[in-house]
Amino acid sequence: MQAVGKVMKVFITRRIPPEAMKILSAAGACEVSQWDSDEPVPRTELLKGVQGAHGLLCLLSEKIDVEVLDAAGPNLKVISTLSVGFDHMALDEIKKRGIRVGYTPDVLTDATAELTVALLLATARRLPEGVEEVKNGGWSSWKPLWLCGYGLSGSTVGVIGLGRIGMAIARRLMPFGVKRLLYSGRTAKAHAAEVNGEFVPLDTLVSESDFIVVSCALTPETQGLCDKSFFSKMKNTAVFVNSSRGAVVNQEDLYQALASGQIAAAGLDVTTPEPLPTNHPLLTLKNCVVLPHIGSATYSTRGVMSALAARNLLGGLQGTDMPSELTF
Repeated sequence: MQAVGKVMKVFITRRIPPEAMKILSAAGACEVSQWDSDEPVPRTELLKGVQGAHGLLCLLSEKIDVEVLDAAGPNLKVISTLSVGFDHMALDEIKKRGIRVGYTPDVLTDATAELTVALLLATARRLPEGVEEVKNGGWSSWKPLWLCGYGLSGSTVGVIGLGRIGMAIARRLMPFGVKRLLYSGRTAKAHAAEVNGEFVPLDTLVSESDFIVVSCALTPETQGLCDKSFFSKMKNTAVFVNSSRGAVVNQEDLYQALASGQIAAAGLDVTTPEPLPTNHPLLTLKNCVVLPHIGSATYSTRGVMSALAARNLLGGLQGTDMPSELTF
């Protein structure tokens, strides 16, 4: 436990970047206790740690439900999550109790967009397979069709969800010589003009795209959106990439689509559950690249995220503006 001052009690559910701890120390407005580990806080420790807390700084891995809110008690004024997503929190209950919520959008847009492009290229050009062949002695003489993949030049890319991150991905893909950029979502977006984006029905996007990138939010409408019917409409030369939320994809249906050659390949930075069990069927496929949810994993991005989470926490504790407050 790290005491900073005897004013308001704050519980932090994980070891986080030093930028955040410096901000909280400098403020001198709170007594900080922390689950000081890189591993998630056990449920029992979370329930113990939040007791009497005025502020909670948590991660996506913590389920902030009625049990946690009850354990915290009436002092709890603010929950600051070190994430863009907030589907781990019981927002209706939090709102009912008048607790403010901070989150960290925008700051990880660039890092996530870069990682998504890297994942798309690695999947389409079969980079993990290539590395493996070099290591296991599979690299022999040059063969015209060996390890051939798919290129972006002259292709049609479909982006499902052209929000901040979707737009940042589209901007990065255009210089590769993409011919058409299709996007779908609830409404047409004015900013799509910047990348010559065509607003189309989802079915059109799925059937005409050579690369499909999912970057929508997880909502009741998008849960399980990418299912058997979805994959059956894709070209069998198409590459599917998801860096949004694992639950947008029906993984059993994706496995069947990949194993049967219904689609060419898939790259995932998000899965259900996380971590994905090492014996999961998707991990047996050569045409599926799975990363451990590292979209925002650059040192600078994680530092900026944690600093924003700390400022959100302080704003909520002091009853002042929070730099990034969730309105719900």
